[in-house]
Amino acid sequence: MIGRKKIVWTLLLISFGLISIQAQINTDRVLTIGRNALYFEDYMLSIQYFNQVIRSKPYLAEPYLYRAMAKLNLDDYQGAEDDLSHCIEINPFLVYSYLYRGIARQYQNNYQGAIEDYDTGLTFRPEDRQLLLNKGIAYVQDKNYDDAIATLDLLIKYQPKYTQAYNTRGAVYAEKGDTIQALDDFNKSLELDKYFAPTYAQRGMLYYQQEKYKDALADYNEAIRLEPKQIGYYINRGLIKYNLNDLRGAMADYDAVVILDARNTIGRFNRGLLRAQVGDEQHAVEDFNVVVENEPDNFMAIYNRAILNNELHNYRAAVADLDSVLAEYPYFVPGYYFRSEVKRAMNDAKEADKDYWYAYDLEQKLKQERAKGKTVTGKGIFDTPPSSENESDANEKNTRERSDKSIEKFNRLVMYDKEDEVKSSYKNEIRGRVQDRQVRVDLAPQFVITYYEKPEDIDKTITRYDKTISDYNARMILKLQLKVVNKEAAISDEQAQYHFQSIDDYSLIIDKNPNDADAYFGRALDFMVLQDLTEALNDFSQVIELRPDFILAYFNRAVVRSKLMQIENYDESVSGNDIQNLSLNLQTKANRPFQSPTAPYPQPSVESDKESQRAIEYDQIIQDYDKIIQLNPDFVFAYYNRANIRCSQKDFRQALVDYNEAVNRNPEFAEAYYNRGLTRLYLGDTAKGIADLSKAGELGIVEAYSIIKKMTTD
Repeated sequence: MIGRKKIVWTLLLISFGLISIQAQINTDRVLTIGRNALYFEDYMLSIQYFNQVIRSKPYLAEPYLYRAMAKLNLDDYQGAEDDLSHCIEINPFLVYSYLYRGIARQYQNNYQGAIEDYDTGLTFRPEDRQLLLNKGIAYVQDKNYDDAIATLDLLIKYQPKYTQAYNTRGAVYAEKGDTIQALDDFNKSLELDKYFAPTYAQRGMLYYQQEKYKDALADYNEAIRLEPKQIGYYINRGLIKYNLNDLRGAMADYDAVVILDARNTIGRFNRGLLRAQVGDEQHAVEDFNVVVENEPDNFMAIYNRAILNNELHNYRAAVADLDSVLAEYPYFVPGYYFRSEVKRAMNDAKEADKDYWYAYDLEQKLKQERAKGKTVTGKGIFDTPPSSENESDANEKNTRERSDKSIEKFNRLVMYDKEDEVKSSYKNEIRGRVQDRQVRVDLAPQFVITYYEKPEDIDKTITRYDKTISDYNARMILKLQLKVVNKEAAISDEQAQYHFQSIDDYSLIIDKNPNDADAYFGRALDFMVLQDLTEALNDFSQVIELRPDFILAYFNRAVVRSKLMQIENYDESVSGNDIQNLSLNLQTKANRPFQSPTAPYPQPSVESDKESQRAIEYDQIIQDYDKIIQLNPDFVFAYYNRANIRCSQKDFRQALVDYNEAVNRNPEFAEAYYNRGLTRLYLGDTAKGIADLSKAGELGIVEAYSIIKKMTTD
């Protein structure tokens, strides 16, 4: 779990009856739109909606709760805590308010406050695994290892097959130095779930600390195979390779870090050190420049850059860096000696002597202080060492953690910080749709026609070209260009304001000409971008009424209906029918039962009114895609989206027919190969499924290779 990846918070609490049915219709609608935006990760936009509800009805608890979730995702921990405190003051019976406030407090290092919140939540739900897990981790962060283990013991008693519990307890035992118990827990975790990458990483670090570098390398190789985009795994594997004298391999891992995140300071710092070690001073300086640009107070990088600038004869730059370091670390004797050498190289003998004798006198003074039992660091003289300086170096002779600011360790490679590992653990279970990590995989999501897209590592613009969309863009009817995407981007405040204004503009046009289909279409797109899905649905329907052959309106209406169903289903149950991010439960090679692709589907039982309504809604979505295909059989995204919907209905045979059409009409349709491969694997057709995943990987879907490995090596 690496870096500061954003948290996709669950809406579990909705199923506990938190929405006020007494609120006026308009308030309910705004709150619902805000929840839509939150669910689809438009955090800034969701806050705007929740603000409206709070201004209108400040006595409601729910908008404070939801706004806090958005703020947590935006790293506004104090703001989230304030909102949650308001929420609890209004309604002290919302269990997850205590969970989220505990998380906000953990991020602010208020561990006792977090524990109090988790305890309160546990009075309502004593066996809740996330409350217990977070409480245990809060004890770890507070250095109270015995209570942490007692809490995790209780969690394991209630949840004996919970992989994360064993992994976390193993980490606590490792922190205490009980490597035998730690190893037992890590092994138990992997026995329960051999695809749980964090446990391989934890066990690998334990092996690393025991100097069992080959075992550590094997575990990190497996962790990276399972989660190839987790930056911290590459950082630590680089350290292992360095200790195995594999400098080229270590450099490759830090190259991978920079590819995944060009501004990652740990990867840049470590690569800078290795580049300096092999004599590539100029590129090493470039790496340290990036580190300092992103962390102006990273004096380790500044000092290393000074060394390199001196070697490159950039003496003025070296002195400027040393001035900065010595202003922060005035007792760092080697820094003064070094600055003396640089100044002498600049032919400034007077200033060089001044630095030399100052360093000599300071060195004698510090020797006397050490003789008195004092602790001396670059920062000063202390009776006891500062916490950041008080870490054991027994197993870290060549490394330090990022939180360790000891300037004396300037030339050590940086490990992925234990604190980052801990934080990722207590937020891990609060993801949007919690999946069974062992065997559940998500289908690639549906496509939508919109304005914004999340950036991807591989440009798929060419393979997503469609003449219908291109022709519509060429008419310059809308203010922005449309694109077909399956990873929508959250919008900024400025973009949100633009689309609010655009809605007003289109409304004026519609008032003057109620039969302007393009104005309804433009307004529908604005509503959709702003997550006002109900109004978007109404406008798309109006477009179709005015222009029955408008393919793009049919397509987006089906997408909006899918989104509304997705939210509705998730509100009812975490395990409900998930359309947008559909998961398939794949059986691996060793435990996969035979399942005939032609086996009959279970006959439906007597449906409730709600199930009947859902069936009608599914039919409406399918009908829209049917109509698109009737109007334009070459619109491949309709086949793909219809296949996803059919998978959600467990109509896998017809889904395969649609995926077949999609790839036949566009042989480079990566997502269609990927989803067809997963569907075939689900139905037991392993050979064809793996072939499809191989093609998807070839076309740029990296996750396909991880699944292939799982299916073929078990």
